[in-house]
Amino acid sequence: MSGAGELPAWAALLTAFFVLLGAGVTLIGSIGLLRLGSFYARVHAPTLGTTVGMASILAGSALFFSVLEARPVLHEILIAVFVTLTTPVTLMLLVRAALYRDRTEGSADIPPADDTGNLVSPEEN
Repeated sequence: MSGAGELPAWAALLTAFFVLLGAGVTLIGSIGLLRLGSFYARVHAPTLGTTVGMASILAGSALFFSVLEARPVLHEILIAVFVTLTTPVTLMLLVRAALYRDRTEGSADIPPADDTGNLVSPEEN
């Protein structure tokens, strides 16, 4: 049904390697999401899965379908571009919302909005 039986052994091994690598990296990112302490640290961990994990899984998918159909299949490139463009925007919106929330609640762990007064100017040195 899927044509996976017609896939050469070298392509099947490479596809399995890329998919398992991507799944492993995504699993590491998910474990980091559960284990890290603060929201700001937790936001960092899943980005590992969405960059390296996604790239590895999409490389395996592109290899599988390109070898199976005997022509380059480039749908995965569009998926990679879309995910690469949308993930940082989502991350930035989530972190800005959390930062706003923490500042309005007066959290001591968050730097103030305008902390340029703490910087030393070059003339003072």
